[in-house]
Amino acid sequence: MEWGSESGAVRRHRVGTERREGPAAVPQPEKEAPARQPPADACGAGARTRRRSQFDARQARDYLEHITAIGPRTTGSPENEILTVQYLLEQIKLIEVESNSLHRMSVDVQRPTGSFSLDFLGGFTSYYDNITNVVVKLEPRAGAQHAILANCHFDSVPGSPGASDDAVSCSVMLEVLRVLSTSSEALQHAIVSFFLFKASHGFITQHPWASLIRAFINLEAAGVGGKELVFQTGPENPWLIQAYVSAAKHPFASVVGQEVFQSGIIPSETDFRIYRDFGNIPGIDLAFIENGYIYHTKYDTADRISTDSIQRAGDNILAVLKYLATSDILTFSSEYRHGKMVFFDVLGLFVIAYPYRVGLIINSMVGMAAVLYLGRKLLQPKPKSVNYTKDFLCGLGITFISWFTSLVTVLILAVFVSLIGQSLSWYNHFYVSICLYGTAAAAKIIFIHTLAKRFYYLNASDQYLGEVFFDISLFVHCSFLVMFTYQGLCSAFISAIWVAFPLLTKLCMHKEHGVQGKFIILYLLGMSVPYLYALYLIWAVFEMFTPILGRSGSEIPPDAVLASILAGCAMILSSYFVNFIYLARSTKKTILTLTLVCTVTFLLVCSGTFFPYSSSPANPKPKRMILQHMTRTFHDLEGNIVKRDSGVWINGFDYTGMSHITPHIPEINDTIRAHCEENAPLCGFPWYLPVHFLIRKNWYLPAPDVSPRNPAHFRLISKEQTPWDSIKLTFEATGPSHMSFYVRAHKGSTLSQWSLGNGTPVSCKGEDYFVFYSHGLQASVWRFWIEVQVSGEQPEGGMVTVAVAAHYHSGEDSRSSHLDALKEKFPDWVFPFAWVCTYSLFVF
Repeated sequence: MEWGSESGAVRRHRVGTERREGPAAVPQPEKEAPARQPPADACGAGARTRRRSQFDARQARDYLEHITAIGPRTTGSPENEILTVQYLLEQIKLIEVESNSLHRMSVDVQRPTGSFSLDFLGGFTSYYDNITNVVVKLEPRAGAQHAILANCHFDSVPGSPGASDDAVSCSVMLEVLRVLSTSSEALQHAIVSFFLFKASHGFITQHPWASLIRAFINLEAAGVGGKELVFQTGPENPWLIQAYVSAAKHPFASVVGQEVFQSGIIPSETDFRIYRDFGNIPGIDLAFIENGYIYHTKYDTADRISTDSIQRAGDNILAVLKYLATSDILTFSSEYRHGKMVFFDVLGLFVIAYPYRVGLIINSMVGMAAVLYLGRKLLQPKPKSVNYTKDFLCGLGITFISWFTSLVTVLILAVFVSLIGQSLSWYNHFYVSICLYGTAAAAKIIFIHTLAKRFYYLNASDQYLGEVFFDISLFVHCSFLVMFTYQGLCSAFISAIWVAFPLLTKLCMHKEHGVQGKFIILYLLGMSVPYLYALYLIWAVFEMFTPILGRSGSEIPPDAVLASILAGCAMILSSYFVNFIYLARSTKKTILTLTLVCTVTFLLVCSGTFFPYSSSPANPKPKRMILQHMTRTFHDLEGNIVKRDSGVWINGFDYTGMSHITPHIPEINDTIRAHCEENAPLCGFPWYLPVHFLIRKNWYLPAPDVSPRNPAHFRLISKEQTPWDSIKLTFEATGPSHMSFYVRAHKGSTLSQWSLGNGTPVSCKGEDYFVFYSHGLQASVWRFWIEVQVSGEQPEGGMVTVAVAAHYHSGEDSRSSHLDALKEKFPDWVFPFAWVCTYSLFVF
């Protein structure tokens, strides 16, 4: 069956109970001896029956090991387009053979073509051609009008087995599909399992089953194993998170993650955005977050993902899918679409979720209670010797001074450490950051308050000062509560916790006095809820963010970021314990201890004791680098070659640059720093993705020419004047599975339209335009056009500069002898992404 698409035929081959045709069909396995049987054990048939109806992590691991054994699976490679697809289809067929007669399974291999634009990473456009999606629909025998989509992708980044991103998710989905298909419980709605390359856009905009989808679950990764975090839901569909709350066996979810991720702080995107923006479909985004140090590296192997982690993810996803597929929610999902949800798990035990409008009421009540309490304290009559209002305001100023000086102190340390070349010293030893920046922040806060106690509050009683600074902390958290609630942030619930529980504690023990005994015990018990939750949340933040800082580019000083986060943590955690500074007899020993720890750590860091990276087999933390052996060719307006060079273009993913590399490879040093070609888009370099604003320090080592056996071809096939006085340039290109196209309009010219995305060009950070192209096997010639609007006469130097880079990620063309020799020189704590590419620039 063939049907039209945006730029050619989309070839689809059905496999399964409905119809089999074409080369994608999978041979029937022998039914009397299926390839997979549950192992026998002493419990007999009863145990096997139970196992068939439950998620089996051992079977999912078997899928995972088979997929990752194929090796790196880049788009357009035989490993991805043939071997992995064949394996998936074979396993799906085996699942179909075992399925219960209550259900019907349909399989579709889709190879769509299309394009879309995103403002992610500054803005870029993606064009895909003839890529491979494997789609499975499990539905009641009589059919279904609605469906829930479970989504994963089976391709990987170059050079990585991709166990976590995203083979484990596809393995979990296969096992979930097996359990659901063999279940004796009838489904009310269909479940569509989507195994894809990166063509969620092709599915949701072109596939006929897309019209059935009412919600989706997207399985992703930002780390390797551990807990899978629900970090995005909706939008505006609270019933989805309610379904997760009701069904998930091991919940781990936080609206804080959602608001941080959607703020753009983390330079990453998932297919969640594609389904939301192009399909108008709500969903749940889950991701493994632990051990992000080896994410997208050669170390991302199946053996590093624990069976417990797979079991946990499978139990959760199976339960949620089953809950949705057997309920009436999908049928009437539009009726449940309203507002945002506040959701968070409590130490991984259970999830609390409620509509944002309820959160507004809770926040308002908590805030009002705090205002009434503080107002009463400020307005009630006081002895003549006490000026509570003055002491409160002065204490508030002292608190802000302590926070400001704490932040400045750790930033000075961070900048100094970065300037002397010891950045990321904590990357392989996280406790170093606590001992350096955490102790400095805490010591400065305690020191400022100790000075205030000694020189300003000379005649005030300790108990009185303890009361004042408790009230100040309550006021600060109440202010944050009001501010976050006013801004419409669901994360305001955290501030509500930091106001409600301390206030309740204070009201319950208002008759208790002193520093010892019952007072301290009651106070600590009352404060345990906000502090335990804060520590739990801080753990999750550092679990995710610390590895990210090791791949955040050369422009962001990671020590400054981490120091600021730790200073913020010190401010929060010290807030309700500042009053103990005024109740305690002396803080000298505490300050000296913190200062000593900070000083010793600082000296050790400056001496280079803590090396940032590790190649330890048990716990590797590699430095990531990109090596592109490229040949560049620059043409002028007449088509003449004006410049041609070849070399290895080197990019480091982190702030340390080449400082740790030069001792091992002396030729890579600052004398070969790459300079920007000012007249070329994106500085004249073959960026794979538009991350140049994160990585501006790069190096260019001269090398011999590269000569791929499958060279890229790019040419202008027509130039015409449109009736609306613009110039339409039509191009065609052929080449490897990954290419990048760059455009810069000259002064007096504007890129007004093109045949990509929705027709409106999306610029990368305002000046240049970036198009990322990928294709599967047997793709047609890439043909597209751009329109250039010229104001006045055509400029002498041409209207527009365009360039095309061809990236060879698989096969013999991806390697060169020079590149292989250079890779061998790198120490084992470096993970280099290395490939061959060509770059050609033209002026029209």
